[in-house]
Amino acid sequence: MTYTHLTTNELVMIEAYYQENIKVSDIVTSLGRSKQTIYTVINYLKEGHSAYDYYNRYKVNKKRWGRNKTSLTQSEKDFIQTHLEENWSLDVIKGTYPDRVSCSMRTLYRLADRGILKKEDLPWKGKRKPNGHSEKRGKQAFRRDLRERADSYPNFKTEFGHLEGDTIVGEKHKSAVITLVERCSKAIITLKTNGRKASDIETSINQWLSQVPSHLFKSITFDCGKEFSNWKSISNAHDIDIFFADPGCPGQRGLNEHSNGLLRRNGLPKQMDFTNIPQNYLSAIADKKNRIPRKSLNYQTPYQVFLSYLKSLT
Repeated sequence: MTYTHLTTNELVMIEAYYQENIKVSDIVTSLGRSKQTIYTVINYLKEGHSAYDYYNRYKVNKKRWGRNKTSLTQSEKDFIQTHLEENWSLDVIKGTYPDRVSCSMRTLYRLADRGILKKEDLPWKGKRKPNGHSEKRGKQAFRRDLRERADSYPNFKTEFGHLEGDTIVGEKHKSAVITLVERCSKAIITLKTNGRKASDIETSINQWLSQVPSHLFKSITFDCGKEFSNWKSISNAHDIDIFFADPGCPGQRGLNEHSNGLLRRNGLPKQMDFTNIPQNYLSAIADKKNRIPRKSLNYQTPYQVFLSYLKSLT
């Protein structure tokens, strides 16, 4: 049964019945209203008010109904906007600094929808748009697939030291940047390469692996592109297992794909020529991402989690 408020006619009738000392039970029968509703009006009338006063009070109260409009102080707005410009998400800002933001997460996103916060500074979301380029360099003829990885590393999902890797391609597909991400800490590594040939990729990865402690990383899972065809040489030189995702299955390297999207949006766009980009520029972009807390890391940064794993290994 749907409840409706008393009409002005009903209020006038209740007032008339009350003045004539009609029993409440009879008023209930006459109007078809609940006993509690009738008593509420009569008690108000006993205080010396009229049916007209009751109706006016109802209209005033009705204006106050609904959720109070949430607002942020200017200090809060400035604090949030500063972090948005550094590519933090609203979720991470609230989760990392709960005492600095007075409203809930959901309210923050509503405020962004209302234009109180600049939406263009929110991290990207949406569907991937195809770029119209068709890769003609071929795929790996022989590779170790994910079934072998599962056999070799039964605790792969929770074990530190497993990387996902790919390349980000620059303008006109003439240049590239190697991207790696450690799965447990989500730490991103970006490496300069002199070209897109397998030999160029091999040289850059070998140089990097020679600078990190031996056996710190256990495996790398690459995209099955031709640029990683020298994987055996890398694997043998550094005693690291290398596996390949299935063709057309980027979700098997989902963390790396997501990281590449973040890098594309902030520092490595498709229209950029990476040929003359120095390594320190690439490292600075990765460093910025690695210093942003992640909800999935309990609002720690990738650096913090990575270092905690390193300490546990020593």
